[in-house]
Formats: sequence, structure tokens, C-alpha cells
Amino acid sequence: MAEKPKFGESLNFRAKALSELTNAIGVYALCDLDHVPIYIGQSTDGIRSRVQRHLTSARSDVIANRQIDVWEIASVKAWPVDAVEQINTLENGLFNHFHVQSPLMNGAVLASSVGFQFAECEETVMVLSEQEIARRKEPEARLPRQIQHYLRLVDHFLNVKSSKEMAVALDVHFARLKKYHEQFLDTV
Repeated sequence: MAEKPKFGESLNFRAKALSELTNAIGVYALCDLDHVPIYIGQSTDGIRSRVQRHLTSARSDVIANRQIDVWEIASVKAWPVDAVEQINTLENGLFNHFHVQSPLMNGAVLASSVGFQFAECEETVMVLSEQEIARRKEPEARLPRQIQHYLRLVDHFLNVKSSKEMAVALDVHFARLKKYHEQFLDTV
């Protein structure tokens, strides 16, 4: 098992990394420990500001509704734009591009994006160190965390918000839970 970082080390790493993320308007992807996008979002007040709110759980519906476990976020991809009018088309296109590859946790399925031409992101910022990513990816760390998160999401669904969007998030988390369960069994 990888050595656990000293208290606050991960938070300091994340804060420094986020200070380097663009604060232009545009679209971003929150990526998991495997660097797979798990959520696509947009910001008209600055990508850095919006991502910081996600990662600190401050005024973030996707976090409040338990759709994403911040512990899983290892990197952020950014697609800045020049004009607010470009954001919805880009967000829909990126959502549909990544959702086909691996279901996203946005909850709602965004509109189709006919004619969208995918472009690699302009910026990727690691918000966890490689050492911390390796530690969190270990099945004995990741599986219990995913179980706890799934239970919180089910509780939220039953007691706070039972919607079609939340059901989609439940399905995505359950598929991830199954994958982590299989990885865990492969190690014992």
C-alpha cells in the first residue's frame, strides 16, 4: 500500500494546482482517478471559480446531490471559449462525446450535438499528486469509499430527491461499484 500523505498535503497540492487552472469562461471536465471524465460542466463566471466550488462543496448542486464524490476527482480538463454563446454547444458536444465512452454523472442527459467536432482540451490540471492517485486507486481504499458514496446517494435519493436524473447517477455509480468490486476480488 502506498504511503499516506501528511495531513493537509493533498489539500495544499489541490489548492496550488487550481490556482494554475484557467479562469476563462467555458466548459470543463472533472476526471476520476483513472483520468476518465465523470462530469462535464460549464462556467460563465470562470472555470477555476466553478471547479473550486465543486471541489470544496461550496454551492455545487452536483456535490450536494451526491452525484460526484470529490475524493475521486484527480484532474480537470478545460475548454475556454471566447463568447458565452459558444458554451452550450460545446458542453453538449463534449457531454455526448464522453458519455458514449463512459457514462457521466451529470444526471441529466444533455441535448444532442449534431455536427459537433471534438477538440482536445486546451488545459489539463492534476489536482492530486501521482502518489495520492496511486494510493486512492488501491482496491482496498477505493471499494469501501465507493460503497459509502453509493449508500449516501441511495439515502439522498430516498429521502431528499428522487428524480430521473438522480436515478441515472445511481446507475452510473452502481456500475463503478461493480468494477471496483471486481478489481478488489482480483487482489485477494
